[in-house]
Amino acid sequence: MNKLSDLVKFDEKGLIPSIIQDEKSGEVLTLCYMNRDALEKTMEEGKVYVYRRSKGRLMLKGETSGCIQKVKSVYIDCEGNSILFKVDQVKAGCHEGYFTCYFRKVDKDGKVTIVGKRIFDPKEVYKE
Repeated sequence: MNKLSDLVKFDEKGLIPSIIQDEKSGEVLTLCYMNRDALEKTMEEGKVYVYRRSKGRLMLKGETSGCIQKVKSVYIDCEGNSILFKVDQVKAGCHEGYFTCYFRKVDKDGKVTIVGKRIFDPKEVYKE
């Protein structure tokens, strides 16, 4: 039996883009990157792990906020260049406190409108 990490193509930095989608609503929550370790740990534990490029480390999505993503199903694209995870999102998927990272709508003139409702205050959750 093949492991998922053997079925996909990691880029030259050892990463693969991974789309996270809420299973119930169908809403896209975020686009993250996984290295082989993050992908294998995600598949083993059933919770989304990501490779934080800004910090250069593996991270459980929601490890600080408690807003974890429980994997329900996994899909790969036709060429194995990206992965889609359908998840059960606990609370909010965005570190800014929104359900999805895509809470800013941009019109054709470049005007940005906040269309999501903030679920938690990140200043209270991420006290650094």
